[in-house]
Amino acid sequence: MTVGFGQAPGRGSATLPSLVTVAHGTRLSAGNRVAVAITAQARRRLEVPGTTSYVELCRPRFTDVMAGSHGPSVAVPLLLSSGFHTRVDLPAAVARSPYPVRLAGPLGPHPLLAEVMLRRLLGACARPDDPVVMAAAGSNDPAALVDLAEMTRLLQRRWDAPVHLATVTGCGPRLFDTVAAARTGGRVAVVPYLLAPGHFLGQVRRRAASAGASLVADVIGADPLVAELVVRRFAAALRDQSRAA
Repeated sequence: MTVGFGQAPGRGSATLPSLVTVAHGTRLSAGNRVAVAITAQARRRLEVPGTTSYVELCRPRFTDVMAGSHGPSVAVPLLLSSGFHTRVDLPAAVARSPYPVRLAGPLGPHPLLAEVMLRRLLGACARPDDPVVMAAAGSNDPAALVDLAEMTRLLQRRWDAPVHLATVTGCGPRLFDTVAAARTGGRVAVVPYLLAPGHFLGQVRRRAASAGASLVADVIGADPLVAELVVRRFAAALRDQSRAA
């Protein structure tokens, strides 16, 4: 049976392409397990085979998964913004597949991610009037900065007090300076705009603490809403392919 791209997720999805997720990868095993958990949730909802892969620092590498693929697939980046990986690395890897591959867009910006970060703030006992600093890894890519600004706006819609963007690297306001400037009455909450624990979470925690942050919330993690977002990206990729056919 030939597997095509024109089907919608749901039962009878044996004709659907498989799901391949691609996370950045980290040397911290707990961080890599987040991608595995998200993929498992999304795969079950879609009722398709699913594979977790990584850009770097962990195996299997996305390039190897693509080169060794055994049928059509939809690749969903577990990345929060546009950037070099989404524009260059991932399309180059997709080109190595012997079968059709549809590359979905990154997870963010999206209101579901704002909802998860709201949960993380409340779970860390942030007060409704606490100013918030959304701490992202950062990038030198202008498209990434546009995405981060939009994500900040989406979180601001869910939070009563001001929300500020800060980045650890690349272009954008520095985390230490932003936290120090945002402190109101001695309080400021930091929420990492990071999918999983790893190098950047450590940087966020250290810099936030040195700037006097009252709390640092947890990462986004393998929340069911993230799996739902993967399902939506998968479905959108199928619709785009169907319209292009």
